[in-house]
Amino acid sequence: MNKWLKVAFVAYLLAFLLMPLQMIVEADTASDTKLYVIPVEQTVERGLEAFLERSFEEAEEENADHIILDIDTPGGAVDAAGHIANIINSTDIPVTAYINSEAISAGAYIALNADQIVMVPNGQIGSAGVIDGSGNAANEKAQSLWVSRMKTAAEENGPDGGRDPAYAEAMSNADFDVEGFPSGYLTLNADQALEVGYADAIEQNLEGVVDFLGYDSDDVELVYSEVSFAEQIARFVTNPVVIPILLTIGSLGLIMELFSPGFGIPGIMGVSSLLLFFFGHMVAGFAGWESLILVIIGAVLIGVEMLAPGFGIFGILGIGLVIGGLFMASFSTTVMVISIAIALFISIAAAIILFVFFGDRGPWKKLVLQAQTKTEEGYLSKETNHDLVGSTGKALSDLRPAGIALINDERLDVVSEGSYIGRGSKLKVVYTSGARIVVREIEQND
Repeated sequence: MNKWLKVAFVAYLLAFLLMPLQMIVEADTASDTKLYVIPVEQTVERGLEAFLERSFEEAEEENADHIILDIDTPGGAVDAAGHIANIINSTDIPVTAYINSEAISAGAYIALNADQIVMVPNGQIGSAGVIDGSGNAANEKAQSLWVSRMKTAAEENGPDGGRDPAYAEAMSNADFDVEGFPSGYLTLNADQALEVGYADAIEQNLEGVVDFLGYDSDDVELVYSEVSFAEQIARFVTNPVVIPILLTIGSLGLIMELFSPGFGIPGIMGVSSLLLFFFGHMVAGFAGWESLILVIIGAVLIGVEMLAPGFGIFGILGIGLVIGGLFMASFSTTVMVISIAIALFISIAAAIILFVFFGDRGPWKKLVLQAQTKTEEGYLSKETNHDLVGSTGKALSDLRPAGIALINDERLDVVSEGSYIGRGSKLKVVYTSGARIVVREIEQND
């Protein structure tokens, strides 16, 4: 062994022996205090709920000392806000809402469920009126429930046994006023919130929040929870506005594919939209494999019905399975009913238009009887007797306009040109086509 090999061997040996010592040193220098920072941004919906649920579970597994919700949201779905509140209330880790701009509507409700509220100097909280899907004020029952939830969140959380519920009611009830503030849904800025006890501190940045919570910024580990790419897709896909768009594109794409031979861009768009719908709902935790399997089986049955038309049993069963799978994947029956209704309406209208203009293309040909019983191809119900034209005879019954006549000593079913002809009238055959014999009344002396 030469000199350089000996040096290298000794160096590797030292590194190997010192490695455990380095790990011990790093362990000693690592902070034991972990603060989890979880963003609550954009619209409050079920995808955000799934992200928060995962983030809280991670914080609990890591024995986090505190959770800071970094809130900046204009609000969103009431049901999602309710589930998020349950997540906050079910953890044993202290939770602080840091309103890093605004916590409006459902965002205000989420903030009120935290143990403490800290706001930036230009922060806003409030304006929590509940509206329905069309943007109008919700019915009285929903309004009453929401006001009650807001008041309860204010009473049961916060320092010193809770906050004054009157301000929470003023935030969610436009008809309820509190002294010193204008009518309508109440919105508090940071100074006002601090004055009425709806904020516990005003801090410019997250470092100030850490100091306010009593931690040394140099002695804590801030763990930032981030929305994964899959969760970003899930948040987008589970938006109630996006769901009907995806279902409409999916159904339209598949319908358009029926009018084109092979499998092309419309089919790819349709399948991709439906897969995106299920992927987002599965990542968000709303759908399982069973719902996707139901839809696939339903699609196969519909395909069987299209390729081998029968009594419609496969088609009806397939449609039922597809709709059932969509409902199983949905987090809201109301949202799914509206989404399917929109998708069906647009798809049926598009199918009618496409059928009118392109009905003789693609697999649709299998659903339409193309064969015709043309005379040129020998399809005749009865051979036309042209020799009867010009023959005369007598009506054996009244012709109204159909009846019976005696022509060339033969009883025949005839029809007049539209007028009434009485029994016994003299007739003349003016036209024949198959079994159709058209007669006209003539004078008795002709």
